[in-house]
Formats: sequence, structure tokens, C-alpha cells
Amino acid sequence: MKEIINKIKRDVGKYFSGSCPSHDWSHVDRVYDLAQKIAEKEKANLFIVKLAALLHDIGRKKESEFNGNADHAKISAEIAKKILKKYRINGDITKQVLHCVLSHRFRKGNIPKTIEAKVLFDADKLDCIGAIGVARAYSWAGNKGLKLYSDKDFLGTGYEKEHSPVTEFLYKLSKVKNKMQTKTGKKIALERHKYMENYFYRLNKEISKT
Repeated sequence: MKEIINKIKRDVGKYFSGSCPSHDWSHVDRVYDLAQKIAEKEKANLFIVKLAALLHDIGRKKESEFNGNADHAKISAEIAKKILKKYRINGDITKQVLHCVLSHRFRKGNIPKTIEAKVLFDADKLDCIGAIGVARAYSWAGNKGLKLYSDKDFLGTGYEKEHSPVTEFLYKLSKVKNKMQTKTGKKIALERHKYMENYFYRLNKEISKT
């Protein structure tokens, strides 16, 4: 199993060449490590979790080419299926890995149902919050030429010029802690959420005109 994981890791890495820093290989690597830690606590199948963590964002770069008008989870699942077939991963494991990949966004009815899918969901979302979450939000904003902060009150796709890490926090990142699927994920999320609250409170204080 270790040999297969290493081979798939090498294959997957090629899909992240030239990726935006907020969704590059380092993101996958962090999710991979965190997913294993959560999986061990939650007694999930480590082999499935490792495969799913490596493959969950393999279609992210393709989604970016469409400015968000594509579902990277579905694209990732399609690519993942081919890779798993290449390494002759058995049908049941493939089915479970693909469920994890499809449901890590928690959109359009693809809800994580297995403990492995819940572990991946939590690990992926936890990388969006805390200190690394703030860093990724600003990396994304800088890459897209967005503002450092904005007083616009709206919920968009994240690609609009009025979007900023502040609106990202208000409408999206601040709600992550309530979406956690595992007990371990919830515990980590609370600590990371507190950090973000303090950060954006301080930012607002420094830019406030009153």
C-alpha cells in the first residue's frame, strides 16, 4: 500500500505545476497530513483517507481556468477514477475514495456520508481557517488582483473585484467551524476560528476611521 501511495503522490503532484499558492501542492500536503491525524482519532480507514486526500483537488487548476464556473470536485473525481484504475485499486475502495472526493465540497447534495469522507471534508476545510486560512485568503486575493479589504456587503463567487479576504471571512470562513463533521475536526476548528476572529477584529480596528 505504501508503494502505491507514493506512486500516486508522484502522479498527482504533476497536476499542480504552476498552481496558485492558495491551492498548490502544499495545500494537498497539509490536508494529507491533517487527514491522517483526524483519521487515526476517528478510527477511519487510513488507506482510503490517504488516497482521497491526495486526489481531492486534482481538478482545481482546471476549475480556475473557468473562473469558478466549474466544479473541481467532479473534475477531480473523473481524473481520480482513471488514476485509481491505473493502479488497479479494487472497486469498493475506488467507490469510497470517489465519494470522499465528490463530497469534500458539501455542495449540490454531495454530503459526506462515510467516516472517511467526513475526515477529508474536515481536513480540507480546516486548511481554510486559522493562520494558514488567513494566509491563503490573502494569497488568493493577491493572485486575482483583489482588494486587501472591502466594505462591500455582498456574497459573490470570490472572483469579483469587490471581493476581499474580509468578505471571505464574513460570508464563508467564519461559518466553517459549524460545518465540521467529526469530533476531532470540531475541536481543531474552534481554536483556528478564534485566531481568525482576533485577526480580523485587529484589522478592522487598524483601518477604522472612527
